[in-house]
Amino acid sequence: MGNELTVAVLGPGGVGGLLAALLSRAGHRVICLSGEETARVLRTDGIRIRSARFGDFTARVEADTHLREPVDACLVTVKHTALDAALARVPAPVLADGLLVPFLNGVEHPATLRARYRPDRVAPAVIRVESTRVAPGAIEHGSPFAEIDLTGTAVPRNRLDALAEVLTTAGPATRVQDDETAALWAKMSFLAPMALLTTRYGVPLGDVRTRHRDELIALVEETAAISRACGGPADPAQALDRYDAFPPQMKSSMQRDAEAGRPLELDAIGGALLRAAERHGVPAPVTARVVGELAAGPGAEFSRGR
Repeated sequence: MGNELTVAVLGPGGVGGLLAALLSRAGHRVICLSGEETARVLRTDGIRIRSARFGDFTARVEADTHLREPVDACLVTVKHTALDAALARVPAPVLADGLLVPFLNGVEHPATLRARYRPDRVAPAVIRVESTRVAPGAIEHGSPFAEIDLTGTAVPRNRLDALAEVLTTAGPATRVQDDETAALWAKMSFLAPMALLTTRYGVPLGDVRTRHRDELIALVEETAAISRACGGPADPAQALDRYDAFPPQMKSSMQRDAEAGRPLELDAIGGALLRAAERHGVPAPVTARVVGELAAGPGAEFSRGR
């Protein structure tokens, strides 16, 4: 990778739009991949960012409906519920030697992507940020932080280091993590209990940790046990401490999807948890009940047999 990269961003929403704008501002060529209507807006107006951390600015980007040329990296920033359809915009022969960097919730997607693209070019990433697309090409970054963990078991380390340096220079503090499983399960262990309970009860985190604390503790402990069995980290006390330190009004992205009537990433989060528990013989009765209750509701995409 040279100093100036060509980066595709599949799904320029809250996370993808923020990263696309920051990379463009830093001098890189950015091609956003989306539906035609969004692409037309981005070509005309660029991406407008409102951020206390990075400032308010507009960045020019290219936009298309499909990847039509090789790029250094393609950031995959769609939701799991849109992944299959979105990947049609990135033909594997066109991506060729480029890194595919999925910023997806859950732990099962790397295997899916490695079956479709070069396995040694799939570099899963985890991002800690609160960023929302309020309209096509309009992004509000609400958190005072944006941090990325970049992994990739089979990816050459120099490729990961080069991309991490580019991302850090553009804005988000980026670290290369040696243990892909640990990085993905660390995010899953923290995300799943909060996402499942805020969505199940339709209340922000503050209410979950007071009114539904017994369930929260049970979910945190079950998730930690599943993570440990899969080779990931397990620290239930630390997870609870982090929840207790967050603003009480905080909502999960799954809860926001439920409120907006969008499909839920229930299968990628709750379903993946239960499949991992079953594979390793880890009891997870509270997780199974909460996931089952959510699966019975509107908007749930859930596959018990996958």
